[in-house]
Amino acid sequence: MADKSGSPVPLDFEAALAELQGIVEKMESGEQTLEEALASFQRGVELTRACQQGLKEAEQRVEKLAREGGELKVQPLTDDTGNSA
Repeated sequence: MADKSGSPVPLDFEAALAELQGIVEKMESGEQTLEEALASFQRGVELTRACQQGLKEAEQRVEKLAREGGELKVQPLTDDTGNSA
């Protein structure tokens, strides 16, 4: 999967978070050029959005489980059209 800039966005939360942590460490080191820092910042924003989306989906799944009246039952999320997400 790629975003608008063409950079691949990891499909899972853990991969996105690990890459984001690496970017933060690199930026904090202060050893990047301005162009590298800007590119890192842009990628960090993309990864942050991917992580936020992953957390939102996880939260929705937990809420769905909680509403099952005490019976833990996992069901796939559906989008607004009724298709599986």
